[in-house]
Amino acid sequence: MYFYSTIILIKDKSINSLYRMKQAKTLGELKATKYQPKSIKEELRANLIKKLQKKDTIFEGILGFEDTVLPDLERAILSKHNVLLLGLRGQAKTRLARLMVKLLDEYVPVVAGSELNDDPMAPISRFAFSLIAEKGDDTPIEWLHREDRYVEKLATPDVSIADLVGDVDPIKAATLKLPYSDERVIHFGLIPRSHRCIFVINELPDLQARIQVSLFNILQEGDMQIRGFKLRLPLEVQFVFTANPEDYTNRGSIITPLKDRIESQILTHYPKTMEIARTITSQEANLAKEQEQKIEVPDMMKMLMERISFQARESEYIDEKSGVSARLSISGYENLVSTAERRMLINNDKKTRVRISDFWGVVPAITGKVELVYEGEQEGPYNVAMKLMSAAIKDEFMVSFPNPEKLKKGQVTDPYGTIRAWFSGGNEVDFLNDMGEKEFKKEIEKVAGLKKFVEQFGLPKEDLYTYMELVLHGLAAFNILSKDYLESRMSFTDPLASMFDDDDDDDPFGNFN
Repeated sequence: MYFYSTIILIKDKSINSLYRMKQAKTLGELKATKYQPKSIKEELRANLIKKLQKKDTIFEGILGFEDTVLPDLERAILSKHNVLLLGLRGQAKTRLARLMVKLLDEYVPVVAGSELNDDPMAPISRFAFSLIAEKGDDTPIEWLHREDRYVEKLATPDVSIADLVGDVDPIKAATLKLPYSDERVIHFGLIPRSHRCIFVINELPDLQARIQVSLFNILQEGDMQIRGFKLRLPLEVQFVFTANPEDYTNRGSIITPLKDRIESQILTHYPKTMEIARTITSQEANLAKEQEQKIEVPDMMKMLMERISFQARESEYIDEKSGVSARLSISGYENLVSTAERRMLINNDKKTRVRISDFWGVVPAITGKVELVYEGEQEGPYNVAMKLMSAAIKDEFMVSFPNPEKLKKGQVTDPYGTIRAWFSGGNEVDFLNDMGEKEFKKEIEKVAGLKKFVEQFGLPKEDLYTYMELVLHGLAAFNILSKDYLESRMSFTDPLASMFDDDDDDDPFGNFN
């Protein structure tokens, strides 16, 4: 194993160089490797250039930003800029910041015991200077992995200057028996401890204005000051800030002088197509292995899930400025699969397919992820969720089937005539929430003309019953059928029949009677 690893290292000069460098345990040994210190921004820039030239994937797992956000971020890194990622909730801002770690060198040397990650060849702290002065080339060094060079802080109103920059530590002064005038009594905050690191402040507008002021010197001059000390630390930090435009009015703002010092402001956005959104949801959904093996989710169901999110972003009931996070689709998809799984377990089925009626289990994933305007509050979160589902079903229905409200010119027969007539004859379809596969198919096959109607459109045979169910839900969305939800079952009937039913409840998918 050791011989094989050695061969690989020799083949790749850069890896071999790192291998030899990492053998250095003292400052003298490090000097012998011809190591040259560089700032974190130079480091990010150099590694980005290599990846661009090799056409490597730089921000893995980020989809839909290839022509917008990512080029802007790459330009900012090449320009050695601090960055503000500005966008609504659920637009992968923090994910982008965390992926920047991949552009750091795998390992960098630090002075052993230094709390400021001092570069042995370019120290900044009194501790490092004193240690190097005492031990010279015998100064011990350690190697810091890039994953340990990422620091993240959520901005909240209670964050203090001491948290970010530092303060005098009376306990340290007493323990070391030092006067408060000695800089060794300073307890450094998060930012100086992030020297040579990527430092992320999430939700920047939530940071109090006086705290934002403390960042001025660090961003502009690259140094920092603590209390009354004549202390200048030439920090090397790659700052990444994130903010939601909604926060500018609701909770706070980024003060103008600070915003002026952040060189690149990059706007993020939601997926522009449902194909991209569906890929993101499939990638991010945390499904159990058993769910992936036993629960089949037709493509149409995945698209229907995304349509709900797209409908939510355009809904008059939902605050457009607040946004609708991609987490709605992700959580909704997880709930959808779990609803089908629960049904499968109750019926002791070995496998199952997701049904449209399973979408009743998605409601909890919707109601907690949308900010309602006044009209939405009047409707109530549950009813808004159902209306979103109804609108999504209607859109998906018209992808595969003709609009029942717009018959083609010269068309004499109604394509849905047989189905309508069957329900007009007093027949109905009942879907129990936990109905087994055999019972479900038997119930839907009762509808005269439904199977034949779906088969004429050349849809995938394995999805036959999925599309048969879509026809029923679609016709209900167009008010051609009545759909009623009574606790644990869903019924499709002729709309005239439901007019005389005093026990009707609101339709879970927005078709209210």
